[in-house]
Formats: sequence, C-alpha cells, structure tokens
Amino acid sequence: MSNNIIIKNKIDSFNKTIKVSSDKSISIRTILLASQAAGISRISNLLESEDVINALKSIKKLGIKYTKINDVYYIHGFGLNSFVEKKNITIDAGNSGTLARLILGLLIKSKSNVKLTGDKSLSKRDFSRVIKPLRMFGANIKSRNNLLPIKILGTNFLRPITYYENIGSAQVKSCIILSALNTPGTTIINSRTSRNHTELMLKYLNYPIKIYKKKGYDKIIINGLKQYQAFKYDVPGDISSAAFFIVLTLLSENSKIIIKDVNVNKTRTGIITILNKMGAGIKLKQKKNYNGEEVANIHVQSKKKLNSIICPTKLNSSAIDEFLIIFLVAAKAKGISKFKDLGEMNKKESKRLDLAVKFLKLIGIKVQRINNDINIHGNPNLTLSKNFIMKNFLKDHRIFFLSCITALTLGGCWKIYDKKSANTSFPKFLKLLKLIGAKLS
Repeated sequence: MSNNIIIKNKIDSFNKTIKVSSDKSISIRTILLASQAAGISRISNLLESEDVINALKSIKKLGIKYTKINDVYYIHGFGLNSFVEKKNITIDAGNSGTLARLILGLLIKSKSNVKLTGDKSLSKRDFSRVIKPLRMFGANIKSRNNLLPIKILGTNFLRPITYYENIGSAQVKSCIILSALNTPGTTIINSRTSRNHTELMLKYLNYPIKIYKKKGYDKIIINGLKQYQAFKYDVPGDISSAAFFIVLTLLSENSKIIIKDVNVNKTRTGIITILNKMGAGIKLKQKKNYNGEEVANIHVQSKKKLNSIICPTKLNSSAIDEFLIIFLVAAKAKGISKFKDLGEMNKKESKRLDLAVKFLKLIGIKVQRINNDINIHGNPNLTLSKNFIMKNFLKDHRIFFLSCITALTLGGCWKIYDKKSANTSFPKFLKLLKLIGAKLS
C-alpha cells in the first residue's frame, strides 16, 4: 500500500458535525496511572494510536495485564511500585516523548535495569530535563549525551526533592509528579504554567496533591506513598487533532463545522485564544466539567478576513503543539504576525520551528527568523497553483496534517508522503477529511 496521498483540488464548501480522535496526552496518562492503581480500571474512548498502543505494550512488559471488551479497556493494577521486572527488559516508546518521559518517573523504584528506547526521531531528543530530577530522587540513570537509549535502575532509598521547572514542560512536571508517588515524604515542584492533566487526574483520584497558583507558575505539593484505587475514565476529544479541522474550516469558503466533545482545558486552548484574537470568532458551546477537565463543542465558520497578531508569549505553552497550523492562518492574515520565544517547538518530534520556516517559504510566504522569534508576512490573497512534493520531514505527523490542510485550502497539486505518520496521534484523520468532502487519492 502506498505511503503517500495526492490532493489536486481544494475542498468544497461543507457544513458538518464531527468527532475527532481522543486526547493523546490524557490517554497515555490514564494507562500509566491505572497501572499503579489498586484494582481494575475501566477506560473508554481510549485513543488507539501508535503512541498509546506503545503505552499499553510498555505496562504489559512490566507485568500489568489489560483486556479490551467492547471498545473498553480494563487495566489490572496492583498498586504503587507493583511492576514485575524481569532482567533485561526493554521498553520501546516509539515516537512518544510523553510516554518516554512519564514512564521513567514510574520506574524510579525499579528493582532491575530497565532500558528505554525510541524511534529515530525520539532518539534525537534531549532527555537531560528529566534525567536531572530523577537523579536528585536517587535513581541510577545511564545515558550517552542525555539521549536514548537510557538505562534506569531504581532504589529503595528515594528522597523527596524540591524542584524548579522553568521550561514550562508538562512532560517534565509529570515525570516528577509520578516519581513522587513512590517516594516517601513531600516533594515540591515550582513549575511554569503548562498542561495540568496529570494533576487534575490525581485530584479526581482523591490523591493528596495540592496546587497553589502563583503569577506565571504553579506550586505543586505531593505526599508520596499514598495508594489510590482503580477508576473509570472516558477520554474526551483531542484539541490538537481538532485544530486542523478548525483551520480547515476558517480558510475554506462558506463552510461550518461543529467538533463535539473536545477537551478545552485552559492549558490547551491557546490556539482558540490566538485565532480569536485574529478574528476567527470560534465559539465553545455545551461546556461541561468531566473529572476536572472541561469539555465542549467547538463551533467554527469560514472567515474571509483574518488579522495579523503580535502573539503574547504567555500563550506559547498552551499552543505549543498547534503553532504549525496557526502559522498557516498567519500566512493568510492581513499584516505581519509576530511570535516570540518558540524554541520549545524544536524540542518536539522534529525541529518544527525550522521546518515551519522552510514550509512557509515553500508556499511563497515571506518569513523573518531571528533565533526563536518568527515574523510572518501574511497574504490574504494567497492561492497556490504549482506542484508540491512533501517528503523527508522526519515522519512528523503534524507536518503531514499541515500539508493536507494547506493543499485543501490554498490549492495546488500536492503529493504528500508519510501518511502512516497519522497513526501516531490521529489514525482517522484522512477518513474524517473524506467524510467532509475532501478528494484524496
């Protein structure tokens, strides 16, 4: 089967209601937390993407059983630090930085060496940001140049730590939180504001975690060795997946879409805030609270006029995975859009800031880049008619999605490779595109 698609035509006008894939970040966290719960946890609407399947395979290798019955996953946990570790276990995190960094936190008390590996892309990513706090807890970690593969050997003599997380990384923060679960005493994290799914889930589980909101950061206090019970969880839709359909609708003609039951946690909705500042008029309706997470239906319609933005840096963390598709809107907006301090984009599955500049220039947009700042000179009349070939983008799923949305909204004839990369986070992406009228071959 071919690993590329061809798009020759822009999408026709549409008026659709859809549901996107389940939240990847929450799916991985429910699996890892269920593995440490006492009893059988019931997880419905789990995202069945490669990253999430790798999380399931990882806990199975560590002695945790799970079953799937009628699209519901049952995970049999035996409590904190209950992994059954045989000698020479290798955990393959695939492409998932979330899985790799978070599972290290749960291995902090491992009784034998566990080797953590990943794919070519993940193996290029820096793990020093989690290696440092794990060593402070007392774990023995071996890694060359802070890259995968990593070997971790836990200890029974863990000590609580106080840590200052200044990057704004939810993966680092969550790794420390999960480490603290198996550590006696009180661990304190002073963290720049970032995604808070781990904290919300532990609160839902009645775990003794306290969060104090300060200006620009959170103070998180975790008392270790407090066992929690098995739980039920229904995973909501992923706003990172919804983002591509939001922009597809905005940039198409005479189109409307409702995206149902999406997680609109305030630490994840930077894209909606940014696009609304540009004149998008996106509305969140039927809001409800589910186990601490906010869920809503997202209503979007086409906009003929979009304005440039000087993007506040305080929104960077809550939109970090969506800037690629935000840049496409900036390319069609009137004026010069300015974004600052986006170095964290280059810490993702690929060097996304570098690739964004390359992509925007490919479609004829003037871009100014100074270090981690980027200015995008928008062209409201931008249409494409040339042939484009998208290849060798390190199989980054979000680059693949971006290319498809660009082809469907701006035109041109596109041959886009690495369609299998969609399985990383959004397996039904192409199926949904066809559902709303995209012509793909």
